[in-house]
Amino acid sequence: MKQIIAGSLLLLVVAISCTKTNLPDIATVEETTTAQVTQRTCASAEILSAQLAADPALRERRERLEMFTSNVIANGTVDNLAPTNIRIPVVVNVIYNTAAENISNAQIQSQMDVLNEDFNKRNRDVSGVPSIYKNVIGDMGIQFVLSAVVRRQSNRKKWAPMDGMKSASGGGIDATDPEHKLNIWVCNLGQDLLGYAYYPEAAPPSIDGVVILYSAFGSRAKYPAGTYINSYDLGRTTTHEVGHWMNLIHIWGDDGGSCAGSDLVGDTPNQANYNFGCPAFPALSCNNSGDMSMNYMDYTDDRCMYMFSKGQQARSLAVFAPGGPRNAYVQ
Repeated sequence: MKQIIAGSLLLLVVAISCTKTNLPDIATVEETTTAQVTQRTCASAEILSAQLAADPALRERRERLEMFTSNVIANGTVDNLAPTNIRIPVVVNVIYNTAAENISNAQIQSQMDVLNEDFNKRNRDVSGVPSIYKNVIGDMGIQFVLSAVVRRQSNRKKWAPMDGMKSASGGGIDATDPEHKLNIWVCNLGQDLLGYAYYPEAAPPSIDGVVILYSAFGSRAKYPAGTYINSYDLGRTTTHEVGHWMNLIHIWGDDGGSCAGSDLVGDTPNQANYNFGCPAFPALSCNNSGDMSMNYMDYTDDRCMYMFSKGQQARSLAVFAPGGPRNAYVQ
């Protein structure tokens, strides 16, 4: 088990800040070919790294949020949050150039169904969690409700992860009521990325939310007629990115394989680096008993990630506590 100690956020910030990022170089890149994503990719940590470099005040906000999180978990405030009271209205913004990118309402609903299963421990594949981790499976009890679908056709073929898709003046779609609704932008995301999200306190409301590659949004198992990319066709990319939006960190701590980082969660094993594909259990690293590679915050294929931990549950619910950055979603 990882030890959560004072100053752990600073270690995390150092690890993330040392993560190589190409974001400044790709802000003006617009790709014109369709790339096949062969390994899970998420730009959330790299974006946070770039933000920390550009905005020293963000480091202070993140540190305050970590202190707040620790306090509400320690004093039991999280335990007093009735799960059914957290209801998140979702606005799905579909920006498309081709007919295939203009995904159907049925495909969108399949993604909503996946979110409500994954965040409520109702996914059938949770039965595959190894025995040593079955007693720490989390059940967040969060409800996602589709509020609206907004569509816009664009001449742009691909979008770099620099938030252009979130601006109507730039050819995208402005956020709808972002202080009370989770906005998800679905588009042809470039740089071989499956998605990215902003951590709490890290972005103004106008760009806060989640971005997902159109062919990684929704579930082939629930709606086979949709448009999907192989290996990332069960809706788990959105589960992963919404996890970031709720303040969850990649399970290996974004430390480049050094075993020195932390996801700031006590019941996830220390893990050296990300796992791709569908690794056989146990895959050992950092003197653990097996990486929790089936965790939604790893990089495995959709069919091989199927759990949050109780510690991740507490960390996520903390942002909804009174005074927390996502408290507006508590009914």
